Amino acid sequence: MPRYTLVLLCLLLQLGSSAQYLADHVRPDPTEELYVAGERAYRSGDQVVAINLFDQVLEQDPEHLNALLQRGFCHSLNASYDEAVDDFTAVIDHKNDHLWAYTSRGSAYSKLGKYDLAIADFDRVIELDPKNEEAYNNRGWARKANGDPKGACKDWNSSKRLGNAEAKIILKNNRCK
Repeated sequence: MPRYTLVLLCLLLQLGSSAQYLADHVRPDPTEELYVAGERAYRSGDQVVAINLFDQVLEQDPEHLNALLQRGFCHSLNASYDEAVDDFTAVIDHKNDHLWAYTSRGSAYSKLGKYDLAIADFDRVIELDPKNEEAYNNRGWARKANGDPKGACKDWNSSKRLGNAEAKIILKNNRCK
């Protein structure tokens, strides 16, 4: 038997015993198992179950940012916008450059009619990512609702320049130049 075949056989036997050791002794993290189950419930549309699972994750790890963010998404889908704002704010408190948290909180503020706060969040997204067409689009809607149609048109034009395909329709429907 050639020497390299013998070495390869020894390596395979070693890997096999390592894999068995891992299977016998390494247990999955229960917090992450709950998080993954929450993700599955969220993707399947069962927001109530997902929120319950994310609550359990956060009881074990109050700073689990992904669980906070996902629970915020669930609250938004359930039209519980105040709770969504709380979750997105908690994410931002831990990571003040989290684009999704600012974008989502801005959208929740818009749903609550708190347009100045929504605009401030979309401003922050644009500050962090000047080419974020969604932030310009969302800020445009918040500006329109807040009584600033010229500012809204300006944002929708920026969104269009950045590649937002629906901005052309939005501009036309809102009689923007």
